[in-house]
Amino acid sequence: MSVSMRDLDPAFQGAGQKAGIEIWRIENFLPVPISKSSYGKFFTGDSYVILKTTVLKNGALRHDIHYWLGKDTSQDEAGTAAIKTVELDAALGGRAVQYREVQGHETEKFLSYFKPCIIPQEGGVASGFKHAEAEEHKTRLFVCKGKHVVHVKEVPFARSSLNHDDIFILDTKSKIFQFNGSNSSIQERAKALEVVQYIKDTYHDGKCEVAAIEDGKLMADAETGEFWGFFGGFAPLSRKATTDEAKSIGDLSTRLFRVEKGQAELIEADALTRELLDTNRCYILDCGTEVFLWMGRNTSLDERKSASGAADEVVRSLDRGKCHIVRVIEGFETVMFRSKFVSWPQSTSVAVSEDGRGKVAALLKRQGVNVKGLLKATPPKEEPQPYIDCTGNLQVWRVNGQEKTLLPSSDQSKFYSGDCYIFQYSYPGEDKEEYLIGTWFGKQSVEEDRVSATSQASKMVESLKFLATQARIYDGSEPIQFFSIFQSFIVFKGGLSEGYKKYLAEKELPDDTYTEDGLALFRVQGTGPENMQAIHVEPVASSLNSSYCYILHSGSSIFSWSGNLTTADDQELVERQLDIIKPNMQCKVQKEGAESEQFWDLLNGKSEYPSQKIGKDAETDPHLFSCTFSQGDLKVTEIYNFNQDDLMTEDVFILDCRLDIYVWVGQQVESKIKLQALTIGEKFVEHDFLLEKLSPQAPIYIVMEGSEPPFFTRFFTWDSAKSAMHGNSFQRKLAILKGEGTPQPDKPKRRTPVSYGGRSPAPEKSQRSRSMSFSPERVRVRGRSPAFNALAANFENPSARNLSTPPPVVRKLYPKSGTPDSAQQASRSTAIAALTAGFEQPAPAPARGTLIPRSVKVSPEAPKLKPETNSRENSTTSNTESPKPKPDTIQEDMKEGEAEDEEGLPIYPYERLMIGSSDPISDIDVTKRETYLSSQQFKEKFGMAKDAFYKLPKWKQNKLKMSLQLF
Repeated sequence: MSVSMRDLDPAFQGAGQKAGIEIWRIENFLPVPISKSSYGKFFTGDSYVILKTTVLKNGALRHDIHYWLGKDTSQDEAGTAAIKTVELDAALGGRAVQYREVQGHETEKFLSYFKPCIIPQEGGVASGFKHAEAEEHKTRLFVCKGKHVVHVKEVPFARSSLNHDDIFILDTKSKIFQFNGSNSSIQERAKALEVVQYIKDTYHDGKCEVAAIEDGKLMADAETGEFWGFFGGFAPLSRKATTDEAKSIGDLSTRLFRVEKGQAELIEADALTRELLDTNRCYILDCGTEVFLWMGRNTSLDERKSASGAADEVVRSLDRGKCHIVRVIEGFETVMFRSKFVSWPQSTSVAVSEDGRGKVAALLKRQGVNVKGLLKATPPKEEPQPYIDCTGNLQVWRVNGQEKTLLPSSDQSKFYSGDCYIFQYSYPGEDKEEYLIGTWFGKQSVEEDRVSATSQASKMVESLKFLATQARIYDGSEPIQFFSIFQSFIVFKGGLSEGYKKYLAEKELPDDTYTEDGLALFRVQGTGPENMQAIHVEPVASSLNSSYCYILHSGSSIFSWSGNLTTADDQELVERQLDIIKPNMQCKVQKEGAESEQFWDLLNGKSEYPSQKIGKDAETDPHLFSCTFSQGDLKVTEIYNFNQDDLMTEDVFILDCRLDIYVWVGQQVESKIKLQALTIGEKFVEHDFLLEKLSPQAPIYIVMEGSEPPFFTRFFTWDSAKSAMHGNSFQRKLAILKGEGTPQPDKPKRRTPVSYGGRSPAPEKSQRSRSMSFSPERVRVRGRSPAFNALAANFENPSARNLSTPPPVVRKLYPKSGTPDSAQQASRSTAIAALTAGFEQPAPAPARGTLIPRSVKVSPEAPKLKPETNSRENSTTSNTESPKPKPDTIQEDMKEGEAEDEEGLPIYPYERLMIGSSDPISDIDVTKRETYLSSQQFKEKFGMAKDAFYKLPKWKQNKLKMSLQLF
């Protein structure tokens, strides 16, 4: 489409450059911007152009343009608004969706911009009407319709206007009455209360009484009598005569017209297909209740204006002047439009559109117009955040048919792709213990195990009175929350369940279940110590990828391989995973391009392999849907510009982020529907209502009202008090409106995590990690054995690592201040002797979890050794000696000895500690030679005190140590 400056109205220059709403009123056939203070105020005699600009997560700007026609506006004004809308779209690069809005029949999307409602005022500019002036209050009657957005219309102040099906608001000088028709729903009544609040604030300065009148109460109370008094006393209402207009329109068959020289010509076709639409033409699709105008990318601005007039004429000729007209551009069709066709190919014209948009922007720039907002913005680079407290307690079960087996903590992060698992994670919430109960389905798992896992997990949720969030997660599609809970996650090939073994036997397939001595290749991935995975892949060269690091082992041989596109952080993850997969073996480091023959031999020889990182779609802008589920049939309605108040306690809602699907279930939803929540989520994924090619393996979360996890509430401006209120939607809002305030829910006490499988409950103070994943101030203390914790700081330099498991670092075991008494002396001697003896023993296999995060400044000491007893055992310890309080975090722990000599370690001269010394010391930690120097000699050699040295970055520490032959 060719665009010149004469085609663009000056009023639109600079429009759509930032998120928000912009409004123009048509005055003397020209668009005139109105002040922001007047947004939401519409006059019945005027026509308006409204632009809604949204910044998407990918940085792009999305534009929706609406032109609103008051019931008393002139045909000339309406025509001007329609044409100016096409011009505005051209100014924005020709990609916006355009909507025709008629007073009283607006789209829900349009009304969502002006919550809770719009109430047009009498008057207008071109019509000659006078805008309503402030005068003595006039009693008015309004009818309200809608569950999600409210259509408000003023009706004659007469008894005949009332009926049993709708909600009515009577606005008098001193009181506002809401009359609830007996056939209206609770949700409709609750939404109408928002209109009552709006009228109270707008027309009464927030100072008037509010009363709710129930249809059928007769004269049961004073307020009901007062209400009927305005209508001359009570009398039965007549039944509302429903019109068949909407039904008859909806029954019309869909028809396609081609626009030729401003005239619509019917196209005869057996079926609607994309091939019927020519990029050089415009088309009208008549769907009864909605009429679409499709404009090809190669049509001119004049052709689009002409086609817009033809669409208006079609609507008028069919006597459907109040129906919606939606204008779409080729390549940016709405979901509703595409759904009218038998088949619609995946769109490939986005790049073309971007190019066209760039040309428009360049043209405007030459004319001196600021076009920054017309170009695609660069999205901010964001690391995915788990938005969940990772300080909780984790329990994992492996499913075997109808049974499940609780895994020990050392194995709860090690899954098999042929098995299914159930996990329960409890963590501290805002005022109570929160639960996440989920299932994980391996790629090779059998249907029997999947069904059993789902059933058992659902029973666990039900036993917690539906207070837990439930998750269904597939192997390979795990969300960041899952990885953050498990932290160091390993997926092995094969399976241990009887169902999997039976499946292999029936198909006569070999059992490739992982064995420690067999040949295995692992791809290592993740973003850090709290999110890292080792994925078992086929042990062949084609499984390699230049963007990842790998671990290869076979028998007594183990290799680590780093692709050329990996970073030092990636290589550090390999070191951490080696200590879990093969902790007692020396590793041979391989760099891409410099591999040994033995390495290639184990992989069956060289072959081509990819270099690009395995792509994962970014999270998209969320869409909220209200759901109705009956007899297996799911119907959804999208809620635009949603907020927390749109989540009504009587309903089920789905929040679709494409990567994750959340099914929110209100407290007032029937129990049988609660039990079908997962099925509702599965149906939503299956139907793919937004035609966005949803993955069948997308994680599905079942979120219960009052127990919303932070990774759900982040999509809203959240008030936890609202989701924990009692009563139905209407009762809650009425209490607030009447000034009774927000009812404070009873705060349940924090519960002890529930244990299943016949095990005792987990101790209140979990042995798991203690950190807040989304709070960098909190430091993780891993749930490992003391010996393994002591090893944590020894793997800082992967390239210099000469032993997979060096001996642990010895720490002082007595208080740092004061002179140790005889008991302390004895305790110290015993502890040192025990640790020294431990050097001669092979290091134990590490438990579940990761090492200390590299970001923590580690002192020469390892974390203080603590007895491996639970809190209950600690509480029964003898009170004869008051133990010194133990620090809760690594940071606090390190402060004890950060600037002191290692009092519990022997001191040796520098000459005996050097690498290659003629008289070396045997029983020392060879990775921490400098810790055995006296404070004076340390300062002499390093030129700084120990505390200053250990504040340096680890690479700098190692460089200094190497220069002194201590590393």
